[in-house]
Amino acid sequence: MDQYFPPINIGHWVKKWASLQPQKPAIIFENSVFSYQQLNSRANQVSHLLHEMGIRKGERVAALLYNSNAYLEVYFALAKLGAILVPLNFRLKGAELEFILKDSGSETLLVGEEFVDVVRSIKSNIPVKEENYIGVGETIPSWMINYEKTIENKSTQERRVGGEIGGEDPHIIMYTSGTTGFPKGAILSHRKTFFNALNANIYYGLIPNDIFLVTRPLFHSGGLLVESSPMLYKGGTIIIKKRFKPVEILETIEKYKVTVVEPPATLLKFILEQCDVKKYDLSSVKCWFTGGERVSPFLLKECQKFGIIVSQIFGQTETSTITWLPISEASRKFGSVGVPVFHGDIKIVNEEGADVKPGEVGEIVVSGPTLMSGYWGRPEATDETIKDGWLHTGDLAKVDEEGFFYITDRKKDVIISGGENIYPAEVEKAFLENPKISDVAVVGIPDERWGEVGIAFIVLQEGEKMTEEEALRFCEERMAKFKIPKSVKFLKELPQTASQKIMRYKLREENLKQKNEKG
Repeated sequence: MDQYFPPINIGHWVKKWASLQPQKPAIIFENSVFSYQQLNSRANQVSHLLHEMGIRKGERVAALLYNSNAYLEVYFALAKLGAILVPLNFRLKGAELEFILKDSGSETLLVGEEFVDVVRSIKSNIPVKEENYIGVGETIPSWMINYEKTIENKSTQERRVGGEIGGEDPHIIMYTSGTTGFPKGAILSHRKTFFNALNANIYYGLIPNDIFLVTRPLFHSGGLLVESSPMLYKGGTIIIKKRFKPVEILETIEKYKVTVVEPPATLLKFILEQCDVKKYDLSSVKCWFTGGERVSPFLLKECQKFGIIVSQIFGQTETSTITWLPISEASRKFGSVGVPVFHGDIKIVNEEGADVKPGEVGEIVVSGPTLMSGYWGRPEATDETIKDGWLHTGDLAKVDEEGFFYITDRKKDVIISGGENIYPAEVEKAFLENPKISDVAVVGIPDERWGEVGIAFIVLQEGEKMTEEEALRFCEERMAKFKIPKSVKFLKELPQTASQKIMRYKLREENLKQKNEKG
């Protein structure tokens, strides 16, 4: 007799752990402890609320929230309903949020009390239904449903949902800044998140007794899918906070005997600069990982002086973690991002698609169960990225004789500053709205504080004048602060190829040359 197994639904993880270890702490948020039973019950209450509001399978629900227990309650509630979470970067400006809400067609929006004003400023331009604003926090305006007061009256029982939910069904649309100047929504299925959790369980070496300090925002793939989800799948405990100051990382590790930490490299740098690391007992940590931005060898060496041996991981939203450096090899394979994850096929190919030899540089391509389903509403962009089942990352790397990967460059022009992705085309598009500007190119340059920062090279219209301050102020009105270039240089023309493509490497070289000349 053939057996049938229902598709995997990540919302069932907390349901199962609530029955197996109901009193085990699942989330510690701002010193408040939520057990697995509480997390599952509250997720069920949220699912009842959302269903009563008309949310059904496949509908998009956006969240503009700081890290909190509510964020994860909504995450699991939507998974159980078959609806789709659209995480919003709280650093974005109103116009940027407006684009994502329109593009995703989100008709429901959860809003942290800190972001009410920005939502109010775009309220008339977004597709969110008048009755579908949910406010999270203590100070909630009358035109929003009060999250906490409303769910407390809902049933804690599992909702019965008609039809199957899970597997290939999408449960997240996570937006990445676009190379064309417009963000793209990566469609992430239950299947993808499940296999990502399996991979993370291997490279972190997770057990149910582990305590994971989540330092990244939950709107990021890193915070939600690389840190939180794998630990909650394993039945362990995560610690979250709206925002961690560097010293609070060390205090929290010591207080709660944290075992796993995966901070951005920028945060590690701030910890070394601002804190007396030796004052704290960090012996409970069994592994330190980092990824998501350029990591300097100097930083890794400085961490080692304090007994902090940091391993690197490498990945992207579209395919989660791609490679990981085993802890045992962190010192021997210094600077490597490690070996391919267990669940997934990874290789480095040349422009003809053939595997490169050890030591040769090529593009990393990925296949397997951790791939996104595609880009929301962008079939052409999906076809450009996923070819014959292989996702082309746009990242260049080489592999050594033992199979360890080393990132050499990015084929794409993305700038990674303080763990945030900045796409030059998006910034350039904003600059070009200024009638004084004829052309512009934004490139990334190394920065001791943030890893990389942007620098804008601007060509003005004939006869026009502009100061650096004026150019940056124009940008400030149109985009999140982290995307704004650190400096501006004015040129008569931009270097271009015969096919009129900007030669960004020449701009980088010229900037480096001028910097060296200044000493």
